[in-house]
Amino acid sequence: MDLGTYIDYEGRPAVRFERTYPHPVSRLWAAITESDELSHWFPSSVAMKQEVGATIEFTADPNIGPTTGTVLVFDPPHHLAYTWGGDELHFHLSATGTDECTLTLIDVLDAENAAARNAAGWTVCLAELDKHIAGQPANGPHGDGAESWQLLYDSYIAAGLPSGAWLPGD
Repeated sequence: MDLGTYIDYEGRPAVRFERTYPHPVSRLWAAITESDELSHWFPSSVAMKQEVGATIEFTADPNIGPTTGTVLVFDPPHHLAYTWGGDELHFHLSATGTDECTLTLIDVLDAENAAARNAAGWTVCLAELDKHIAGQPANGPHGDGAESWQLLYDSYIAAGLPSGAWLPGD
C-alpha cells in the first residue's frame, strides 16, 4: 500500500498522496466530482454544486455528523479544492500519457496532530478508489472489504506522523 507523506503546504501541515492510474484524466475527474462515483470511495455522501464559492454537503459518515464546506477551486478536469471542517482538500489531476494520469490529493490539516489519523483515513479511501477505478467491487472506506484503518494509523504513528487528535469511535 502506498502511504502518504507529511508535508508543509504553504506554511500549514498537510498529508499528501499520489497515485497513477491507467485511465485518462476525464475518468478520474468523474471519480472525484460525481456523487455516484464518490459513493464508492469517499468517507461521506457528497452533494456539490460544481462552481467556485458553492456549498458542498457531506452526510452519511458514521464518524461525524452532517457538515458543509465551500468549493475553493473548480478547474475541470485538473484541479478541485474545497473545505471540509477545518481542513482543505486539494485534488490535482495530470495526464502522464494518452490513457494514464496521476492523482495528487493534499489534505491541508486544521491541526497538526490530525496527520496520522487523516493519513490513515485517506489511505483506506484511496485503496477503495483504486478498486473502483479498476472495475472491482468497492464498498467504500466503511465497508467490510476496506483496509484496516487501525493498522494504517499505527503505521503512520510508527513513521513519525503527528498524532493525538480525536479518533473515530472515541
